[in-house]
Amino acid sequence: MRDDRERIIDILEAIERIEKYTTSGKDGFSHEELIQVWMVHHLQMIGEAARSFSASFREKHNEIPWSKIIGMRNILTHRYFGIDADVVWAVIENDLPELKNKIAVILSEDYI
Repeated sequence: MRDDRERIIDILEAIERIEKYTTSGKDGFSHEELIQVWMVHHLQMIGEAARSFSASFREKHNEIPWSKIIGMRNILTHRYFGIDADVVWAVIENDLPELKNKIAVILSEDYI
């Protein structure tokens, strides 16, 4: 079973993998199905890691919107044909940079 430290690293790695394919911006995302699938997959991984943290870890780091991340994972996993690509891109563009910064801080403070 993975521990909280491994899950934090999983989230950071998933964000970095998404970032690799954001260089072409929303236009590239909108026109490339493989990039969309890649990014959705890694957003699901982020949500799965968030869902698997211990309750005490989530409470300790309540600056992270865990329920929103988990909710996004649930939508991506269970409503595949109803996914709004504009919402996915907005999360990637607006929310992931801040999440990455917060995750990096948690990793450096908790696991030096």
